[in-house]
Parts: sequence; C-alpha cells; structure tokens
Amino acid sequence: ECFEGISRVMFSFNQAVDAVIFEPVAKGYRVLPMVIRNGTSNVMNNISNLLTIPNNVLQGEFGKAGNTVARFAINTTAGILGFFDPAKKMGFPDNGKEDYGQTLGVWGTGSGCYFVLPILGPTTARDFVGTVANIWGDPWYSMTVSDSPMMAEGLFNESDYYIEKGTSAVDFRAKNIESFDSLEKNSIDLYASIKSLYLQNRNKKISNSDTIVETQDESDWEEIDTK
Repeated sequence: ECFEGISRVMFSFNQAVDAVIFEPVAKGYRVLPMVIRNGTSNVMNNISNLLTIPNNVLQGEFGKAGNTVARFAINTTAGILGFFDPAKKMGFPDNGKEDYGQTLGVWGTGSGCYFVLPILGPTTARDFVGTVANIWGDPWYSMTVSDSPMMAEGLFNESDYYIEKGTSAVDFRAKNIESFDSLEKNSIDLYASIKSLYLQNRNKKISNSDTIVETQDESDWEEIDTK
C-alpha cells in the first residue's frame, strides 16, 4: 500500500465529515416515506445507466449494453424519469453499474496503489484514473455541465449534475447506516476493514462475480460507489 500514513489521516478526516454532515443528512433522509426513497434511488440508478452503457460496450458486453439501453428508454418514459422500474417487469433486468475503473480492470490493468481521497473515500491508482474518466466520459456530465445544447434549451442546469451526485451519496449512506455502524463496532482496525471490503467489492464487480464478500451480506451492504 502506498501513502498509508496520509491515507489514514484522510480516512479520519472523512469520518469526521461523515459524522457532522453525511450521517445526519442520511438519517433525515430516512424519515421520508419508503416510496419516495425507493423512487429517488430508482431515478439515480436510471441516470447511472448513461455511464454504464459506454462501459458495457468497451467491455465487449454488447448484450448487456442493449439491455441497459432498453432499461433506460423504458424507465425514463413509462417509468416517469426512472421513478418506477417497469423495465424489470418487461424482462430487462438490472445487471448493475459499470464504470471506467471496472473497464480498465477488465482490460487487464492492475489496481495499483490503494489510497484514500478526501470526501471521495477509498480508491486505487486504476480507479482514480477511472474516476476522472467517469466525469469527462459521462453523458450525464456532458448533458448538464459541458455547455450542451440541452443546457442552452433550458432542459438542464449545471446544478442538476451536482444534485444527482449529492443525492446518490446520501441515498447510499442512508441504505448503509446499520452496515457502517456494525463494521465500526466490530472492527479492530476500521481502516483495514474498509480497505479489504473496498478491494473485494471492486474485484467482484470487475469479474462480474456473484460471490458475496465475506465481511458483509449483499442485502445489508448496497455497494461501494466510486463515481
């Protein structure tokens, strides 16, 4: 591992930010009715399809790319911008999110050094490059931030991109309040536990494995999102 000393400092900083901002907001978010939270999560997942589609193609998963395109089209229209998921009932399952870090892994790029970024959290050298690509290569970013024709026509604003990212982060944190609390309570070294969980989860996604990581059950731990 590279920069462990600095990473542990960043990890402590992130914990402090989480305790002051993200966890309280997440707990407030969980006061909302379940139908609102589920719908919000569905909308965020629907938007993430825009990033998944090019990565399906780059990974040679053309069948999955077609499935993701169909899911996005159906849920954006019949599902009211993705609030509902009629695509699943029509035979188009959710195959999970894909990002450029995963694509680099599929292409054989090693993970490189593990380190922790402020706010963004754990990553590796490969996933950090993927994170940069996730911004510039994300159609949602192009539609909302890059002075696209859609912005000029008033369909989107730059704030829409940041609202989506912030909402996704809160939604993720709200889903995993108990998982984080349990991990913190039962870990001798929380930093090492998060590192292990992150690396296992990323390897699982790159290999498209159905194996559950040992430290958490999939029903309790939603995902580690590096986008």
